Amino acid sequence: MVYGAKERRMRRIFRSDGRTLIVAMDHAGAMGPVPGLEDPGRVIEQVLAGGADVIMTTYGVATRFTEAIGGAGLILRVDGGTSMLPEERGSMSLIYDAIDALRVGADGVVCMGFPGSGFESETLPYLAGLVSQCREWALPVLAEMLPGGFENPAKWWTAENIAFACRLGAEMGVDFVKTRYTGDVESFRRVVEATYVPIVVLGGGKTKTVEDLLGTVYDAMQAGAKGVAIGRNIYQYPEPQKMTAALAAIIHDGATPEAAGKLL
Repeated sequence: MVYGAKERRMRRIFRSDGRTLIVAMDHAGAMGPVPGLEDPGRVIEQVLAGGADVIMTTYGVATRFTEAIGGAGLILRVDGGTSMLPEERGSMSLIYDAIDALRVGADGVVCMGFPGSGFESETLPYLAGLVSQCREWALPVLAEMLPGGFENPAKWWTAENIAFACRLGAEMGVDFVKTRYTGDVESFRRVVEATYVPIVVLGGGKTKTVEDLLGTVYDAMQAGAKGVAIGRNIYQYPEPQKMTAALAAIIHDGATPEAAGKLL
C-alpha cells in the first residue's frame, strides 16, 4: 500500500491498531486561565509519558511548547473568536486555516459543527470551507459534531440527534468525528454504524468519579469508538500521567475499567 501525505498524517494520529488517545488542551482559548493548564509544557510532558498519542491544542501552545510536544501527533484548534466573558456569546468562526496549521507542524485540524443550533448557518459553512481547503493540502480534519451545540444538551443530545450530527460530518467530508457518548453501548453502536468515518468520544465536563470516566471510555470502545479526545478529566486529575496511562490501557490494550483503575 502506498501512503500519501494525508495517510501519513492520519497514521501519526491513529496508531497501527486504528485507535487514538487525544489529550484536549484547547480550553484556555475561550476560557482563559483554566485550572490544570497553568503550565502547558509540564502537562504535555506528563501525558506523553503516560501514553498519549496526540495533543489537541491552541496556536499559542503549539508554537511555544514545540520541544515538549516533540514527535507526538498534533491537532490544531482553528476556530474560535469568542470567549466566556460576554453575557451573550456570538458564533465561533475560523481564526486559523490549513496554512497556519502546516506552519506549526500540525498533523490535523479541529473545528466545531453545530447542526440544529442557532449558529448552524455559521459553523457548518465554515466547516465545509475548511474541509475543502484541507483537502488541497492533504491535512486531516476532525469535526466536533454536537447537535444543538451547547445551547440545551438535555434537549439536543439524544442518541438519534448525535447519530444525525456525526453522519452529517461524514457527508461534509471530515476525516473523523468527535462527539458525545450516548450513555449506553447499544445506542452508541448505532451511531458508529451510521457514520462511515472514525468516531472519538469527548470527555465533556469533569466526571463525578474516576470509575465513571473509565467505564464510559470502555463502553464507548466496545461500541466501536476509535478513541477519545479528553481534556479536563486528564489534566485536572492530580496525576495526569497515571490517568493517561489508565485510558491508554483501555484504548490500546483492551483493559477493563477495573484493570485500568489499578494504574491509578
